[in-house]
Amino acid sequence: MSSTSPEPHPGREPAVPDETAAREGAAGPAGQAGQAGPTPVPSGHAVRSVLRTALRDMLLLLGSLAVLGVVVGALVSGSAGVWGALLGVGVALLFSGTTVLTVLLTVDSTPATTAAVVMGSWLVKMVVLIVVLVVLRGQDFYDRWVFAAVLLVGVVGSAVLDYRAVAKGRIPYVEPR
Repeated sequence: MSSTSPEPHPGREPAVPDETAAREGAAGPAGQAGQAGPTPVPSGHAVRSVLRTALRDMLLLLGSLAVLGVVVGALVSGSAGVWGALLGVGVALLFSGTTVLTVLLTVDSTPATTAAVVMGSWLVKMVVLIVVLVVLRGQDFYDRWVFAAVLLVGVVGSAVLDYRAVAKGRIPYVEPR
């Protein structure tokens, strides 16, 4: 009646070493044997909040830049300066806005999908920029210097605001399920 090998208790697995625990140490990845740690999950809500902040700040910057650029452009070179400022703000909006929007629209997608959409939008922006610059090359209705200055301030300012939104954003590394 007595056997040499003990029978397992009902509802209990026989003691078999966990391969993962053996590889990562007896305590496992979470510090407790047999218990997994929190699974890395990007927080869609937190990321959306940061991206909305970046988008809002960029729109405020470009709106202010449009007003200031139109006033300064009008003082510097009349209606050609106004058109230069408006074109500069439009191109800055195209560049800065589409990047933030594409990431915002793909927050819940896989990283590969987000990267593909961002890269595709970047390629479209490059084509649009080349077409716009070719069309504007021979035109004299706008001031090139006002256009360049407003475009430079808009793009660099938007990049700084994007950086600030991400640096100050509170995005958790992991979220417990």
